[in-house]
Amino acid sequence: MTAYIVRRLFATLPVMAVVALFVFFLLRFAPGDPAAIIAGDDATAESIAAVRAKLGLDRPVVEQFLLWLWGLMQGDMGVSIFSNLPVTRLIAQRLEPTVALTLSTLFVALALAIPAGVLAAWKARKLVDRIVMGFAVLGFAMPVFVLAYILVYIFAVLPMRTDWWPLPGLPVQGYRPIAEGLWPFVESLILPSVALGITYMALIARITRASMLEVLQQDYIRTANAKGLATDRVLLLHALKNAAVPIVTVIGIGIALLISGVVITETVFNIPGLGRLTVDAVLKRDYPIVQGLILVFAAAKVLVNLLIDISYAFLDPRIRY
Repeated sequence: MTAYIVRRLFATLPVMAVVALFVFFLLRFAPGDPAAIIAGDDATAESIAAVRAKLGLDRPVVEQFLLWLWGLMQGDMGVSIFSNLPVTRLIAQRLEPTVALTLSTLFVALALAIPAGVLAAWKARKLVDRIVMGFAVLGFAMPVFVLAYILVYIFAVLPMRTDWWPLPGLPVQGYRPIAEGLWPFVESLILPSVALGITYMALIARITRASMLEVLQQDYIRTANAKGLATDRVLLLHALKNAAVPIVTVIGIGIALLISGVVITETVFNIPGLGRLTVDAVLKRDYPIVQGLILVFAAAKVLVNLLIDISYAFLDPRIRY
């Protein structure tokens, strides 16, 4: 197992190198000039050229890449073009809200999706199954920002407009760190986590149902039922355990949905995390920040996939590395 983990870690190096190469040159060839944005609308060609020279954007693209790569190998992601602050510092300042939103979304999605998928498989082709799968299809098809605005309307707009509205009002803007109290922290994450978690939950619920249906048809499940074991024991200890590998796999694959969804969700709910930082950096053509953020997101995705692969050996003893 140790040798496998070491091999996988070394295998991530060329992946990250390709990501860095692709992102760097894609940003350089994209429309827009940060020097023109900094210089202002009324800037002359000479002033724009001066800004480009100051930022080093007048150098050959290959030279810019080699300088950036050399700094990256030393742990330096560069300096923001607009704020003149180190990219690593900016990312560290915005990391807590994004991590909190991601973990709360995972909690919401897994707590709802796995029981719903197991229930749908147990009641296959019945009304409960149709309701769960219909909800899953709707949740997966609905864009995150649409669901976010619906939740804002239900939990923020309607409670202010009507006195009889039964649902409580919830904050829809900003983020409260856990240092300010547990309930303000949780309250600020409820709507963003639900908005982002429903799409993720829909994917997991569908895979859980499909995997459970296959396992419930196996002979050892029939034997367990014939012995008179309790239904919950058969579903959880025998069926769900053996159906866990596909479920864990789709959880890892769905991390990509979370990464893209975080950018949208943080923008809608005004959460000062990495998603908002990404949007602001893209609009300003702040190359160092965009490059650093994409590398961080790619590294997180690679790390999650590694953890998922390692978990296979614990979920299924037949898998060995």
